[in-house]
Amino acid sequence: MSRYIMIRRLRGPAFLLLVGLTALLHQLGLVGHFWHLFWPLLLILLGVFMLAERAALAAEGGYPPPPYPGPYPGGQPYPGAPFTGTVDPSVAANVSQYPAPETTAIVPAEPHDLMKDPEGGQS
Repeated sequence: MSRYIMIRRLRGPAFLLLVGLTALLHQLGLVGHFWHLFWPLLLILLGVFMLAERAALAAEGGYPPPPYPGPYPGGQPYPGAPFTGTVDPSVAANVSQYPAPETTAIVPAEPHDLMKDPEGGQS
C-alpha cells in the first residue's frame, strides 16, 4: 500500500483523537474552554497531514493509480464494467434453450376469471 493512501486513511482517526484529547483536558479542568484549544490544534493537525501527504507523493513520484484502471491482465473487464455488447457464443447457446417467463412477477399467480369467481379470487 502506498504511503500516501496510508496517510489519507489516518486523517479521520487523528481527528477523533484530537477531539477526545481536548474533551478529556476540558473534563479534567486543565483547559477552560474546549473550543479555544481545539481549533488551533485542528489547523496544526491538518497542516501536518497536508505536508506528510505532499512528501509521500513526492517520494513515490505522483498519485497512485486508480483501483480499476482498465481490463485485468487476462483481457477480462473488471467486475462491474459496463456491458460491451459482445457475448460468448457458448453462453448464448445455453441461454437460448431456456424459455422466457410469461410474467414478470416474482411469485407467479394463478390466472382467474372474475366472471366465474364473484369474490375476485379472495376468500
